[in-house]
Amino acid sequence: MQKAFLYLLILSCFFTACDDDDNMVVIDTPATYAFERDGSSTVSFSGQTTRIQMGEALISALKDFGESKERLLEMYANETADGSDANPFEDAALNASTKSIRSKVAASADYFAANTVDAARIKGDFTQWIEAQVDEVFPNQNELAEAGKAGQIADGTSVRYINASGLEYNQAVNKGLIGALMLDQMLNNYLSPAVLDAGENLANNDAGITEDEKAYTSMEHKWDEAYGYLYGTASDSANPNATLGADDSFLNKYLSRVEDDADFAGIATTVYDAFKKGRAAIVAGAYDIRDEQADIIREKLSEVIAIRAVYYLQQAKLAFENGSTGSAFHDLSEGYGFIYSLQFTRRPGSNTPYFTLEDVDNFIANLMDDGPNGFWDVEASTLDAIAETIAAEFDFTVAQAKE
Repeated sequence: MQKAFLYLLILSCFFTACDDDDNMVVIDTPATYAFERDGSSTVSFSGQTTRIQMGEALISALKDFGESKERLLEMYANETADGSDANPFEDAALNASTKSIRSKVAASADYFAANTVDAARIKGDFTQWIEAQVDEVFPNQNELAEAGKAGQIADGTSVRYINASGLEYNQAVNKGLIGALMLDQMLNNYLSPAVLDAGENLANNDAGITEDEKAYTSMEHKWDEAYGYLYGTASDSANPNATLGADDSFLNKYLSRVEDDADFAGIATTVYDAFKKGRAAIVAGAYDIRDEQADIIREKLSEVIAIRAVYYLQQAKLAFENGSTGSAFHDLSEGYGFIYSLQFTRRPGSNTPYFTLEDVDNFIANLMDDGPNGFWDVEASTLDAIAETIAAEFDFTVAQAKE
């Protein structure tokens, strides 16, 4: 009887293993993010590189007091991307491009395809910040800021330019794009099965059918596009961690900042390895493994946003204690953008963010509502409360994030 039971147990285990296709597939993960077909690279993310470059040009121009509102808005929307005289960029290639920042803000398949109201509002937030920089801050370039009045304020040897509530609009745009453009497109669009498996993608990937006149399958390309929003301007895109943090002013930079914190050392390697293994799994047709790697990326990059939000809130608190109001406002402005970006995070194994748009609205209202003048009146207890609420949803503490 015992022998018969043992035989059935072994037989059961054998058939279970055979039914799990991914267990029968060998994932050949390369040392670097380099994949080829018939001797040609299958990796491509030029559109992501272009949008990162457009973002860099925009945030730089927001600090140029000679810029016009029209040109700044065109850098954002690029609605005349046809080589016409409206050229907003110094780079001719960007002017000739049909890409734009605005078209991909709050535009993911999972979060916004059926949520056009919130998508329109979020796109409009960036328009509003850009316009307010010109209307409120530019005219007061040479005025000293004070509560209720826009102008300049010292931050050590630097000068910051703030609105009447102490907010730097250029920082809201910069850090807000990390979530609304980079993170949303990565986590909620290109890494989504709704995009990866759309149409005939599964069958075509299994059959090795590539896109017209391209070396890659559609599924391979979608995964690469997610990769491009993090590493698209790296000097060596196959081995991007070698220059991590120096390649752009967006997610790449702040993944590096988190990596440099001893409490989170190794996070950059974890993200990079997940991208490589997920791409290798696509080549092997191991889609469960692909999706497992996507969840690792979602968890870790969402964590980066939360860590930096908490970090800046705590740095602002410290700056206030040290009497460095300009430094505190600068930290709060960066924190504002990261808090805004929390709505684009994503819990692994789910279709939901760690914090909703309503949650983010409440955080921002709390930051601004301790008195009539926004950051000028914010209380340390408010900064602590928001930081604790954010950290509680993740596997880190405020103490770990604040250094």
